[in-house]
Amino acid sequence: MVISIIIGIVVLVIAFVIYREYKNEKRYQEERAQEQERKKRKIEPKVTTRPSQSRPMPQETPSTKEKPKEPAPQPKQESRPAQPTQAPKSEPTPKKEVSTAAPKATTPPPSKPAVEEKEIELPKGEYPEFNYSRLKEMGLSEEEALEFIQELIPQIGDQIPLLDEAMAIPDFHQMERLTHSIKGSSTTIGTGGVSDLLVDYNTYLKTGDEVKVAEAYQAHLKRYYELLKKQFPKES
Repeated sequence: MVISIIIGIVVLVIAFVIYREYKNEKRYQEERAQEQERKKRKIEPKVTTRPSQSRPMPQETPSTKEKPKEPAPQPKQESRPAQPTQAPKSEPTPKKEVSTAAPKATTPPPSKPAVEEKEIELPKGEYPEFNYSRLKEMGLSEEEALEFIQELIPQIGDQIPLLDEAMAIPDFHQMERLTHSIKGSSTTIGTGGVSDLLVDYNTYLKTGDEVKVAEAYQAHLKRYYELLKKQFPKES
């Protein structure tokens, strides 16, 4: 009788997790569609065309045409006898004075001010210890709760190298999808630690585009993943 009750509770928990994941995925798709629609509206420029007004070219009338002017008669020049040309006298070339004054120092052009880089606030990654009391509130035993945590740890470990590959591109859309899958599982099991980190990480990737911020979140994810493994070691 007790075993059937426990099995029934486990089935209910699994059904609840699947239903919650379905709702989260549906809401995520709706938010994604709205975000793409807003970006599309911002990108499409509104072009207004004005009808070109053609002005008629003015036509010349016979009265406006100017008559060609007749060349004015030039006065006749009297022919004079050619005078003998005299060779110009050669004048002495003046000597150039050598200046002993020191050359004036030329001031260098002012250097352009350096462009100030945009200050980026990196995430601190300060979260409390991971707490799985949520599973106990659902009616699961200590042993059953630990089994769910042991299933979560390898899921996060499998996604970390995939996130590193997407970070090298960088592909923020792919990173957002990868963090979304493990965020749902971790928040269903507990709070704090890696769970709270994945919520902030995934939220930033939906709208953020700074690689330095994403790298900081990725470093915090690896650190809290190692803490989770130490907090819940796998029984040999």
